[in-house]
Amino acid sequence: MNKTVAMSIGFILFIVGMLAVVLSLVGVQLSFLVWLDNISTLFGFVAKLLMVIGGIVIIVLAQTDWSQEQS
Repeated sequence: MNKTVAMSIGFILFIVGMLAVVLSLVGVQLSFLVWLDNISTLFGFVAKLLMVIGGIVIIVLAQTDWSQEQS
């Protein structure tokens, strides 16, 4: 995967996840993520946290220079 594409996906996941978590604290939901909270409130919260963590992991992995890594 291209480094730019991976970084973009990571940032989008992170921003949407953080926005969803912050808005859920206020009582507002993003319309395309409502189905997560319809399953269970805990499931929705955990899924949003996983979006944030997954975005951070993708960003870190995209920034890693694998050619410099030695085993």
